Amino acid sequence: MPYKKSPYRWVALFSVVPALAVTQLCWLSFSAVSDAAGRFYHVSAFNIAFLSMSYMIVYIIVTVPASMLADRKGHRLSFLVGAAVTAVFGLMRGFFADQYIPAVIAQMGMAVAQPFIVNPITKLAASWFPVDERATASGIGSLAGYLGIVVAMVATPVLVDAYDMTGMLRVYGYVSLAAAAVVFAFLKEKPAEPAGPGGSTDSAFTFRDMLILRKNHNFFLLTIVLFCALGVFNAVLTCISDMLLPRGITANQSGMIGGMIIIAGLAGAVIIPLLSDRTHRRRPYLVASVAVSLAGLAGLLYFSNYPLLLASGAVAGFSLMGAGPLAFQFGTEIAYPVPEGSAYGILMGAGQISGILFIVLLYGLQSGSGSMQLPLTILVGCMVAALVLTAALKESELCSSS
Repeated sequence: MPYKKSPYRWVALFSVVPALAVTQLCWLSFSAVSDAAGRFYHVSAFNIAFLSMSYMIVYIIVTVPASMLADRKGHRLSFLVGAAVTAVFGLMRGFFADQYIPAVIAQMGMAVAQPFIVNPITKLAASWFPVDERATASGIGSLAGYLGIVVAMVATPVLVDAYDMTGMLRVYGYVSLAAAAVVFAFLKEKPAEPAGPGGSTDSAFTFRDMLILRKNHNFFLLTIVLFCALGVFNAVLTCISDMLLPRGITANQSGMIGGMIIIAGLAGAVIIPLLSDRTHRRRPYLVASVAVSLAGLAGLLYFSNYPLLLASGAVAGFSLMGAGPLAFQFGTEIAYPVPEGSAYGILMGAGQISGILFIVLLYGLQSGSGSMQLPLTILVGCMVAALVLTAALKESELCSSS
């Protein structure tokens, strides 16, 4: 079958970039201002962390239906549903911002939308891009999400200072509406001619796929790796303010450290997948990234000096977050012919489950003085296990043969 690159593939990809950014922005809106949010709603720090943790809880429930929709009806419908629901509940959160319960309901509504937006990105890449550009396309999608996290970490404290909590949430509601409009206006399902193997929209997730993946040792190892790595990432970003406060780091400084993690991750999300596509290799970059991320995470665990924490955040962000889109693309390749949306959903779901467990661990083992050193040490141990398992992965045949 002849394959052809469509110039519109970049329009299709960038039409979903705002929606991908907004869903991550809404996820972590409260993390960088957790102390102020607790005072605003008169609730505990864990209750504020729950606003972010709700995304992980809901993702586990909704990811299979979202993946089935993308695999059966195509990625465009999935993006449209996710963008519309995010806009509706984003506006609701802004206009009922002064009450905790409505804020929780709105947050969970946006959490329902998240898998409809993040799961189809590898399917969009497979539909519109040739194999040797797909990790780059997935990287740009992840970069968009990271950009949303940067705004959440850096801009949220500034907006709260300028407009208070209510004004910040209303601004983000209007932004979610604008992002949905871009998706509706520009996203198309597929090019006139296929760009490469995979990416069909007539396949749907079945229990047979589960049996296939159960016997796929490489995919199983990768799932455990992402259980560890993505869970650590979710927990650290969700709890970063409470994690660093006992070491004398202010909320604004925590936001800047979180922003540094994401800014470096933006660079990594471009450079690491691009190198992988150019060299037709996945595994070496995954192994190196997990190894380097350990140094950054150790710095975040033990340092109390603000510049050193910024540097540690940069190292952890570049390596760990930069490898994220590559890991998901690698997962869809080694899972083939299982549909891309389903493979992505399983991998992301593993990280959401561990994120919940790790957040509970951080607060459950928090000392009386507020220190999280013990649970953070356990998380570093999980990353050591992830490194060992990453080294045991086998290369993607689909990538190496392209």
